Amino acid sequence: VQLQASGGGLVQAGGSLRLSCAASGRTFSSYVMGWFRQTPGKGREFVAAMNRFGGTTLYADSVKGRFTISRDNAKNTVYLQMNSLKPEDTAVYYCAADPSGFTTATRVDYWGQGTQVTVSS
Repeated sequence: VQLQASGGGLVQAGGSLRLSCAASGRTFSSYVMGWFRQTPGKGREFVAAMNRFGGTTLYADSVKGRFTISRDNAKNTVYLQMNSLKPEDTAVYYCAADPSGFTTATRVDYWGQGTQVTVSS
């Protein structure tokens, strides 16, 4: 599966952004979809994941209550709605896909190219 992320940008603290990740290739609904983020010098940090048909979601503690993951299997797209953004949310955000669930980067088979999110204070 090929993944193309978009929607990053510059936003002030307290603002919102919505990231999108469009998938092509094999059947989108075969994959658990999620998001990770990475800052310079650090590994990829789990942000959120959603199971194949959207019934189960998982979030990092740092984003619970502020970020919402969703997916539209008809459009082969996963989204990350980010509200109440903080400067510490600044990172490159990567969408991820895997046939099995994941909360660590080593468990992910497929990655998007990354989209930069910058939150100014």
